[in-house]
Amino acid sequence: MSCNSDKNKRIHYNMNKSKLVNYLFDFTKTIIFVFAVVSVVFTFIIRDANVVGNSMCETLHNSDKVLITNFMYKPKSGDIVAINAEDQIEKRIIKRVIATENQTLNVDYETGNVYVDGIKLDEKYVSSSTKQPKNSFAIPYVIPKGYIFVMGDNRNISFDSRDAEIGLISIDEVIGKAQFILFPFDRITYLY
Repeated sequence: MSCNSDKNKRIHYNMNKSKLVNYLFDFTKTIIFVFAVVSVVFTFIIRDANVVGNSMCETLHNSDKVLITNFMYKPKSGDIVAINAEDQIEKRIIKRVIATENQTLNVDYETGNVYVDGIKLDEKYVSSSTKQPKNSFAIPYVIPKGYIFVMGDNRNISFDSRDAEIGLISIDEVIGKAQFILFPFDRITYLY
């Protein structure tokens, strides 16, 4: 009887050991899968960026952290976008899309008004007058295919498409749309 009892204990022990190994293997696979999914999401769908400077005040402040989405994104007028401006000024910038491909654009520097497709924009987000930069970009009347025109909300100091050094932005250089301010916590808000 004791031989059978010892044999049963060993079988029971081996079964428990096997269950534990299977559980640990399944748990490890799950952790790796979750890590892979999170990596893909944060590489191709969601990113974050830090705002550097005051060119987007009052909408965005220096050192704000924003959440950016780029899954199947196409820039639209009024969107706040992160742009890879490495070729132009060797950094990333965050600006507002003013006009997209095939739209007509006129910036009246005397009045500070901006017209897209002949309609004056109601730009409640602008915090300072729209001035002409010293190194002014010759804005085409119609934005060419594959490009956008961007400006900061603090037009008095913003370095943007009005300047010849930046000019029009290729859609390929748009990293994504800024959706939320994530930090600081007292400024968390949706950006529309």
